[in-house]
Amino acid sequence: MELFQNFPLWAALFAIGFAQFVKVPLAFIATRKWEWSLLTSTGGMPSSHSAAVTALSTAIALEFGLDSSVFAIAAVFGIIVMFDATGVRRHAGYHATVINQLVSDFNKLVVEVKSWPKKEETEKRKELKELLGHQPIEVFFGALLGIILTLVLHVIVH
Repeated sequence: MELFQNFPLWAALFAIGFAQFVKVPLAFIATRKWEWSLLTSTGGMPSSHSAAVTALSTAIALEFGLDSSVFAIAAVFGIIVMFDATGVRRHAGYHATVINQLVSDFNKLVVEVKSWPKKEETEKRKELKELLGHQPIEVFFGALLGIILTLVLHVIVH
């Protein structure tokens, strides 16, 4: 039953869920299409990773103080996660975009050189996921969301 009283854990999990959910209406505002697959996808606005690690750090700060070792661990962990989201993962998404374009161009070349009798197979190929990382603004708003949600939850729960 102690697990249900772990405020930092629940704040972080709530921040993940809320950030993933809010991606759907935000995408609708931008595209006028409901994309429910965003509930379980990576990337996009806001960053649920950033929301989670900042919610975790904020909740730990509220419970143990800014001078605690456990807050230091959570804060450094959060910095690494957010740095990775804007660096390695974002660039992996750029690479996936280029690779997908190369595959598409190659397939068009094959079609032009000779008729491609098995077009259904090329339509069935899976493209690499391009939306992997985050723009810095997405990480910023994810972090802000995590902090705000945790402060609100702390007032409600504690």
